[in-house]
Amino acid sequence: MKRLTARFYKTAAGNLPVREWLLALPVEDRGIVGRDIAKVEFGWPIGMPTSRPVGKGLREVRSTIRRGKVEARVIFAVDSNIMILLHGHEKKPSRQQGDIGTAAARWSDYKRWKGNRDDEEEA
Repeated sequence: MKRLTARFYKTAAGNLPVREWLLALPVEDRGIVGRDIAKVEFGWPIGMPTSRPVGKGLREVRSTIRRGKVEARVIFAVDSNIMILLHGHEKKPSRQQGDIGTAAARWSDYKRWKGNRDDEEEA
């Protein structure tokens, strides 16, 4: 039984950045990343080697793709029992902080949007 349910972060323009990134991957790699996301959904809380904290309340799903030659990461946050997939990328150490920053900005946006929606539902 799933302990978390993965959901894609949606931009104000309606884009799903992680879904778009996943669809750009070769089918084999997409399957690997999807299985690793499912490991987190079913095994939550789960740590290394599948998942680890990256700071700012964010975690990453770690996947090895391209026949073992490339590390892929999906940065996510947890909202109750929902795993919000915020940013996907192929790991390049020089860009790691920028990728975490992108995910942190999306997480803030998600929480702001959710807060506004909760206010509307209470009215």
